[in-house]
Amino acid sequence: MKIISFYKSEKQLIRKSVSGNREAQQRLYDTYAPKMLGVCRRYVKDVQFAEDVMINGFVKVFKNLDRFRNEGSFEGWIRKIMVRESISHLRKQQFVVYDDEMYEETARKNSLAPSELDAEHIQSLIDALPDGYRTVFVLYAIEGYKHQEIAALLGVSESTSKSQLFKARKLLQEQLRQQNIIGYGTE
Repeated sequence: MKIISFYKSEKQLIRKSVSGNREAQQRLYDTYAPKMLGVCRRYVKDVQFAEDVMINGFVKVFKNLDRFRNEGSFEGWIRKIMVRESISHLRKQQFVVYDDEMYEETARKNSLAPSELDAEHIQSLIDALPDGYRTVFVLYAIEGYKHQEIAALLGVSESTSKSQLFKARKLLQEQLRQQNIIGYGTE
């Protein structure tokens, strides 16, 4: 039996999804869910909460699908929704800006065991950052937002965004430095 694809293009798949076609919606979800879970996971430490955030994001995607105007990439449009949904989740979880005392306490607590420097290890280092640091770091370094955009998204000043990024980088560098020393036995 030969399988015939009913959707020849992303635009056609989107159009069918807007009209309420459940199969088309499922195909959109199946296509983008793995990447979008990765986006949510960068902001939300717990995988189960990240999945919840992603699902809530997809609810918004499907509710607002008729607003997508085929200007720019569809994946980028979904990604923006997921980022905003992740930030909204963090706000509900008492998103806070950390001061220097919190930085020093976190630096002592978050020394991780040495391991290979792979994506999972880097993610664990990012996860170890306090929420405020992690959110700004991910928005700036991974998602490519500018400090002005981050400030607007998070409801903080640009200088706070810059400060949080500086402290996040410093904390990550310290963790990597400690692990290299421990990993190479030169301590």
